Amino acid sequence: MAHRRERHGRGLRGPLALPNPLTGNPVPLRARVPRGEYFTACVSQAVGRVTAACPRALIGIDVGIEDVPGVVSGWSRDRVPLAAAIGPEPPHHGQVVLYRRPLEHRARTRKGLRILVFRTLVEQLHALTEIPLEELDPEGWATDDDWE
Repeated sequence: MAHRRERHGRGLRGPLALPNPLTGNPVPLRARVPRGEYFTACVSQAVGRVTAACPRALIGIDVGIEDVPGVVSGWSRDRVPLAAAIGPEPPHHGQVVLYRRPLEHRARTRKGLRILVFRTLVEQLHALTEIPLEELDPEGWATDDDWE
C-alpha cells in the first residue's frame, strides 16, 4: 500500500471513494458547478420563467450580467446595488444588468441565489415596463420568503 498523507499542506492525496466492487473501476465524483456558471444558469432560468409568464415583458429589453457594479454617484457605500435598469432610448434597447458578486453575497444558499436572481429580475422589469408584478410572476416567487 502506498504511503498517503498530506505533505506540505497540498491537500488530500489518493482516491476519495473506493472502487466499484463489481467492476473494479474507480467511482467518478460529481464536480460542483463553478459559481459563475451557476449564476449564468440562474439568470437563464429566471429569463425563461418571465418569458413563459409574460412574453411582452422582455420585448426590447436586453438582460446582462456583470461581476460588480461600477462606481456610480447614485448609490452610497452602505448599500451596493444588486442590479441596474436602463430604459430604452431609440435606437438602443432597454437593459437590465444583474451584478453577480453582490447577489451571491446576499444569498445564503444556491437555492436562495436562484430565487433572489429571479426576484431582482422581476423587480427591474417591473420598474422598466410598469407591468404589474402579478403578471410578471403569477406563481408568486417574488413574495416567497424561502430565499435566505
